Amino acid sequence: MRVYEELFIVKPDTPEEEVDAYIGQIQDLITTGKGTVDKADKWGVRKLAYRVQKYNEGLYVLIQFSAPAELVREVERRLRVTDAVIKFITVRIDEKLKKIAKRKVHRDKRAARRPAIPVAPPAMLASPSPALPGAAPGMPGAPKPAEPEPVEPKTPEPELAGVASEPAPKAAE
Repeated sequence: MRVYEELFIVKPDTPEEEVDAYIGQIQDLITTGKGTVDKADKWGVRKLAYRVQKYNEGLYVLIQFSAPAELVREVERRLRVTDAVIKFITVRIDEKLKKIAKRKVHRDKRAARRPAIPVAPPAMLASPSPALPGAAPGMPGAPKPAEPEPVEPKTPEPELAGVASEPAPKAAE
């Protein structure tokens, strides 16, 4: 049997008791037709993307079930002839579930092949690592560039006109 999702939209003015009874009828139809109901959710009244049969809102109902193909045709026929249902869609999701399971198995195999990352002891983490020869700046293992020493601002010295602070060197005679 295959797994299906049936999403249908009921008119928003339909009473709750009638909607619950209709969901029960669909579930009974599936179980009597050698199928199993996995999940049945009422999403509540939501706004539609566009007007359908003069309605801007609808009550969304999702039923996930496993059943043979003939039973799915019967469920769709019942949805089509019911006046309260304004839209429905049936999606086969077993292929999607198979793909997801296959990806998970592949991912687990890849994770098992991957070597474990060794954890360095805390003493090694605290000590700086020696610089590797030929390592480019900014690369792991390269020494960090020395920070420039701060330069103290110079205070302007008052200049005295005509007075030299040092004697001028004498010219060689």
